[in-house]
Amino acid sequence: MAPSTPSPDAIFDALIQNRRDPAALRKRVETIEILLERSFVIPGINRPVGLDAIVGLVPVVGDVITATMGAYLIWEARNLGMSKWQIWRMVGNLGVDTALGAVPLVGDAFDFLFRSNTRNLRIIKKHLDKHHPGTMIIDQ
Repeated sequence: MAPSTPSPDAIFDALIQNRRDPAALRKRVETIEILLERSFVIPGINRPVGLDAIVGLVPVVGDVITATMGAYLIWEARNLGMSKWQIWRMVGNLGVDTALGAVPLVGDAFDFLFRSNTRNLRIIKKHLDKHHPGTMIIDQ
């Protein structure tokens, strides 16, 4: 008898604690955004960059990897029950970043300036602040 394959939901429930909790989701997406957009500071110009710009320097493969990591934010937004309009805006941000980021040299400069994951995080936070106000964090 062949073993049954566990459902993706069961796998993610085992890997991610409180997967449906809005406060835990906020922390996860903020952490991913920091990792992708602001994890390092370039000395001299004090400009934060993340894995999106650094891994994107690798032709083709780097853009595919960063697009996959950016798609995680969209997946979390879908699990949160955000509207199709919000999801499509997020897909558009990621699509523009991926398409223009794939252009050699010009795309690397574009990745440095256009932060699709930050834009997508802003969309998610706006939704969370409206529909789950208990998760709101006051920035100082």
